Amino acid sequence: MQVHQLKYFCAVARTGNFTRAAGHEHVAQPSLSQQILKLEDELGAKLFDRLGRTARLTQFGQAFLPRAEAILRQLGAAKLEIQEMAGLEKGTVVVGAIPTLAPYFLPDRLTSFAMKYPEVQVSVVEEITAVLLQGLHEGRIDLAVTALPVAGEGLVCEELLREPLYAVLPQRHSLAGQAAVSLRQIEGERFLLLKEGHCFRDNTIAACRRARLQPNVVFESGQFATILAMVAAGMGVSLVPAMAVEARKGCRFVRVADQSACRRVGIVRLKQHFATRAQSALLEHLRESVRLPTHLAAAGD
Repeated sequence: MQVHQLKYFCAVARTGNFTRAAGHEHVAQPSLSQQILKLEDELGAKLFDRLGRTARLTQFGQAFLPRAEAILRQLGAAKLEIQEMAGLEKGTVVVGAIPTLAPYFLPDRLTSFAMKYPEVQVSVVEEITAVLLQGLHEGRIDLAVTALPVAGEGLVCEELLREPLYAVLPQRHSLAGQAAVSLRQIEGERFLLLKEGHCFRDNTIAACRRARLQPNVVFESGQFATILAMVAAGMGVSLVPAMAVEARKGCRFVRVADQSACRRVGIVRLKQHFATRAQSALLEHLRESVRLPTHLAAAGD
């Protein structure tokens, strides 16, 4: 029995399809199928029922799957332990990030991290907070960059920075020329917000509640880009964090004067999760990046 056979078996079990499993494992589909057949022959039992393009676990496959996964986990842990003993920053770190942070917060930081630690491979998962927290608990994600606060047992939350909020107004809006605007001043406007499930929607609603106003929401989207395009077209106004401020035709970004109108950005980890040297190095790199004067200046522009 070979380790790669166990990997192929688990991949087919997860995907339910030999072709998708082969793509995930970066191997030709006939080769993967042949290895599964060899594994079945060695075990003396059929592990999958082949139903057209679908592969479904037999009762033998269902019994074998948790054992195969446990073996692979133990091998992975042993490899990490040896790397830790050798004092090497290498391996893979999986970072989760919410969509309103991933394209703004991560690119430059991950680029500089890769230059400093070329032996560490960083994989990014971009999802809403609920999905990221599930990934943390299931061990598929090592750390998540998200908006705080985050509720949940067994989590360690560390704030990295706070960034102000900006009102996004159509270019010809009566308030577009001001240096700052209060939420009260745009209370009666048509609001364009992110959909339910996005943390920044919650940030916006919370800021409005603190200002004791109820936004008149007329449009929702899952992307800042769509919202900004709608604002430019004169459909309404919106709020964005400082990271999302950009030069965009038809839009004017005006800082929100309310002192409590900000977004807290932080890192969330599992309390009991063992941090490898690679994970610790990335965590410290992210901490250090927000201490730089250039970043602090950019966040306050």
